[in-house]
Amino acid sequence: MRNIILPTIAIFAALFSPPANAAEKTLTIYTYESFVADWGPGPEVAAAFEKTCACKIEWVGLADGVELVTRLKLEGESTKADIVLGLDTNLIAEAKATGLFAPHRLSPEGLTVPGGFSDDTFLPYDYSHFAVVYDSQTLKDPPKSMKELVEGDPAEKIVIEDPRTSTPGLGLLLWMKAIYGDEAGAAWSRLKDRVLTVTPGWSEAYGLFTRGEAPMVLSYTTSPAYHVIAEGTGRYKAAAFAEGHYIQIEVAGMTRTARDTDLARAFLTFMTGPDFQSIIPETNWMMPAAATHEPLPAAFEALVKPEKTFLMAPEDVAANRKAWIDEWLAAMSAK
Repeated sequence: MRNIILPTIAIFAALFSPPANAAEKTLTIYTYESFVADWGPGPEVAAAFEKTCACKIEWVGLADGVELVTRLKLEGESTKADIVLGLDTNLIAEAKATGLFAPHRLSPEGLTVPGGFSDDTFLPYDYSHFAVVYDSQTLKDPPKSMKELVEGDPAEKIVIEDPRTSTPGLGLLLWMKAIYGDEAGAAWSRLKDRVLTVTPGWSEAYGLFTRGEAPMVLSYTTSPAYHVIAEGTGRYKAAAFAEGHYIQIEVAGMTRTARDTDLARAFLTFMTGPDFQSIIPETNWMMPAAATHEPLPAAFEALVKPEKTFLMAPEDVAANRKAWIDEWLAAMSAK
């Protein structure tokens, strides 16, 4: 009897029991490629969040934060994104203008972004200041100001990113504008002779730099921490600029078309908590926006700490971005 009954029960269970993962929901998150790389925060973030819910994160990796906005504009109401993670404050006015984002209706505590950040739609998850990172073995006298970078030896090259496709590239554009104002075009004309190449995104630029193609690259004040912690070398350093540094605050928001708004808000709440924040420093190599479980490694304490921070209002960036990019293009293409 046992040999007959057990198979019968098994067949009945297979026919009438729900699949093991029937209750599992999927949260689709658009972000940038380096976030979801094997060495990025994405895998650890997904594993940690999935422990808190009957859900699965589906990452969609795009080249950069600028491309996230472009993709949303193309997809419109048909977007599959529930969460967009990887915009920065320079892009949020343009992102809101798409009409695709919903208020988060959350009040997270303990956010520690320099200068503060508060928005009804987007929440910060990390930050860092832009910086010129240099190879101390090949560049013995790095620039100590934007003025020295602009007016320095053209033989000492820098790799920069394109402001049309890259958030660091846009950050440099705004940094230059914050310092030089109406004279930014003239400053770009002087700097262009030092530019080895302009890459679509950060990964390409930093790869050229670490391969020795140029002694300088536009990156972040936090970049040297990676080399100290992961590679055990202090070779790569960030130059402290006398005028100050422009800050990047990275944010995430939920779309108006999110399939499960409760799940999306649960992720945003998780994002500002210590389980997520503890992953950021040694995977995304940025500063956490809220408390971590443990103090940051000593390498972070030794980083450049700008005395002055530049940050433009998102509305000003949205209103002037095209004109400032046109100014950059004209200066960089002039003979």
